[in-house]
Amino acid sequence: MFDDNYWMQQALLLAAKAEEQGEVPVGALIVINDEVIAEGYNNPIATHDPTSHAEIEAIRTAGESLQNYRLPRATLYVTLEPCVMCAGAIIHARIDRLVYGASDPKAGAAGSLFDLLPPDHRFNHKLEVTPGVMAEQCSAQLSGFFKRRRAENKAKPITIPE
Repeated sequence: MFDDNYWMQQALLLAAKAEEQGEVPVGALIVINDEVIAEGYNNPIATHDPTSHAEIEAIRTAGESLQNYRLPRATLYVTLEPCVMCAGAIIHARIDRLVYGASDPKAGAAGSLFDLLPPDHRFNHKLEVTPGVMAEQCSAQLSGFFKRRRAENKAKPITIPE
C-alpha cells in the first residue's frame, strides 16, 4: 500500500510535464484502491481552455475511464491547492478525499483564500481534505518556474512599434 508522499511524488512528475510544455507546473492524479485511474496536468495555454487545470483533466479522464461522472472512493492528489472552479468539480464528482501540496494564498479554495472544501452540512457530499503533503517540494517547483519565467521576461528586449 502506497502512502500520500508516494502519490504526491507522482503528481510532482506530472507537474514537471506541464512545465516542459510551458504551463504552470501543477500535476494531479486520482487513485482508487491504490491504483491510479487518471492523471492530469495544467494545459490551458496549449488548449486555449481556461478550465484545463490539472484537477479538471484528471477528473475528466477518470470519468471516461470509469464511465461515470461520480468518483466515489477516489482520492485526488494535486500539487497545488485547488481553485474555486476545481473545488466545485471535486464536489460534483463526489471525490472522497483531496490531498494537496502547496497552499495557494491568491486563489486557493481549500482554506487559503476561500474555504469551500471542508465537511459542511449544507453539502450533500462530505470530503476529507489533507493539506500540505510535500508542501516544500510542491512550492519549490512552482517558485522555481515563476523565478525562471520572470528572468526570461526580463531578458527579452522590449520593442515599441513606430
